Amino acid sequence: MSTTPSPRGAAVGRRIGIGLMYGLWKPRVLGAWKVPATGPAILAVNHAHNIDGPMLMGTAPRPVHFLIKKEAFVGPLGSFLEGIGQLKVDRSGTDRNAVTSALGVLEHGGVLGIFPEGTRGEGDFASLRAGLAYFAVRSGAPIVPVAVLGSTDRRGRLVKGLPPLKSRVDIVFGDPFQAGDGSGRRTRAALDAATVRIQEHLTAHLADARRLTGRELRDLSQT
Repeated sequence: MSTTPSPRGAAVGRRIGIGLMYGLWKPRVLGAWKVPATGPAILAVNHAHNIDGPMLMGTAPRPVHFLIKKEAFVGPLGSFLEGIGQLKVDRSGTDRNAVTSALGVLEHGGVLGIFPEGTRGEGDFASLRAGLAYFAVRSGAPIVPVAVLGSTDRRGRLVKGLPPLKSRVDIVFGDPFQAGDGSGRRTRAALDAATVRIQEHLTAHLADARRLTGRELRDLSQT
């Protein structure tokens, strides 16, 4: 039986994330004011670094409940993640407990964080899972696209998949949008259309974020 995670736990996680981010890196946060101050919202985040979750927890203006793969919930770390309001999800199939818990976050006016690409990769939103569309259409919550842009230079990295310590990391929040077509339909066709709509918004935001931060030219110079 699933339960709605504690908002207080997520608030504690946010404070920990703030300490981690500002202690180890140099975050530059742009557009945080675009996240709705109250009510349900979904943060759709590109996934290029191992610590994208903590990065968002420490830089988002509100506490966030992330859907995290169940493989991370091992031993003391599992208890810690649950304690700070994070949600365990089994990606091998439809995890009804995770779905219920995530919808519970939104029904209680909280912020749900999702990596729509599923696993860490290029971080370019090239492949999206259908779960994001379902949560957005089912709840009616707006989606806020978020681009996390770290250094593409591998020098100075102590751990693979992490930006170099003390390097600048840009977190760019985009304009909220509705995934649905306004009909409220949750048919397969409607969710497929919503997924296409979401991908278009997220891809456009990522391109805008790269131009805004100057990452576009820097990335091209390193290819």
